[in-house]
Amino acid sequence: MIDKLDFTLAKYKKLCLALIENYKPVTVYDYLTGTLNNGFVIMRHDVDRKPNNALKMAELEHELGIRATYYFRYPYTFKQEIIRKINRMGHETGYHYEVLSKAKGDYEKAIDLFEQELKEFRKIIDVKTICMHGSPLSKHDNRDLWKRYDFKEFGIIGEAYLSISGVSYFSDTGRSWNWKNKMRDFMADNNNDNLAIVNTTDELIRLIRSKKVDKFYILAHPERWALNSVEWGFNCTKDFAFNVGKKILRGARE
Repeated sequence: MIDKLDFTLAKYKKLCLALIENYKPVTVYDYLTGTLNNGFVIMRHDVDRKPNNALKMAELEHELGIRATYYFRYPYTFKQEIIRKINRMGHETGYHYEVLSKAKGDYEKAIDLFEQELKEFRKIIDVKTICMHGSPLSKHDNRDLWKRYDFKEFGIIGEAYLSISGVSYFSDTGRSWNWKNKMRDFMADNNNDNLAIVNTTDELIRLIRSKKVDKFYILAHPERWALNSVEWGFNCTKDFAFNVGKKILRGARE
């Protein structure tokens, strides 16, 4: 039965197989440092929760010959041995920062916190790219930190939202590949014009196989892709509650 459900690791494997049949998977670092023609897909994972799920996903990708980028939160998913294992497989590992939210909008405090947390990551891995965490319960957008500071001063070559452009971005935030349940998970330059709305993973797979897109950028959160039917049921209930909460927050802020 689990093979028929969406947002399971089994379904994610089908997505990966469709991708490698039609596109070249690359990391965020690869995109920023290489010379890429059309026909690639940036593979990114934000490890917001359940780092063990990230390890399972990384192992699956490794078996398929895929190198992806994994961003970990500090301290919530900063599990050193798991990060090292994923890094040793050839995946890129980086820092999923949320310091402006943690500092409640205090920019000086936030940049100090960023430097401290980045140092903790660099004790175990070489961090070259970063990615903001959406922090939906906070009124602060963590990307705004770079309106006052320059991440390059910290030896960072790029930010996963701010440094990528001209790609078709699809994210599983909100348990769908469309934009209905997303608050901050968007790209300023998202090349999705004239594409049909994609809701399910099967619809995304069909779009991949159609080759209508030249440059894909896909974000999949490991905790969303269940390993069994019990976890799937829990995730489905949790995501429904989160999506209702997001709509309430969005309405309150408007």
